[in-house]
Amino acid sequence: MICSAKGCRSQAVWQLLWNNPKIHTPDRRKVWLACDDHRESLSQFLSVRGFLRDTVPIDDRDTLDE
Repeated sequence: MICSAKGCRSQAVWQLLWNNPKIHTPDRRKVWLACDDHRESLSQFLSVRGFLRDTVPIDDRDTLDE
């Protein structure tokens, strides 16, 4: 699994769980993957827009819902 940051090819170790409340139901979660280097910048991008719901290590979930 590769980090979702543009141009990054590093292995992802974090899942950023998010949704856009204007278009997604409250229980829907989209997933961006992040390496340690991009976790903060991707989280900040989602947080500023009010989209970030949770950040969890990849090992905490059995499957990715994208």
